[in-house]
Amino acid sequence: MNTPCSIADIANWPWYGGLALGRHYDAGEFLAGSEYANVVRWAEAIDARPAVQRGRRVNRVWGPAQDQLAERQSASDFELPS
Repeated sequence: MNTPCSIADIANWPWYGGLALGRHYDAGEFLAGSEYANVVRWAEAIDARPAVQRGRRVNRVWGPAQDQLAERQSASDFELPS
């Protein structure tokens, strides 16, 4: 069972969580985010949530096709064509 996300999680994960996971520019190296085990654990826990995985695809029009979802109108938009 997932623990609930707090407002702080929602506000900070898109930037600092991505930085701790090495997804953003070189600031992660400068800030040494990956050296903080609990920060990395927190970022990985949020990243593993299905809703976060879906949300990261919305309005994305770059990268691999399975990571893109240019427009979302219904839940079925998340289903990849076979």
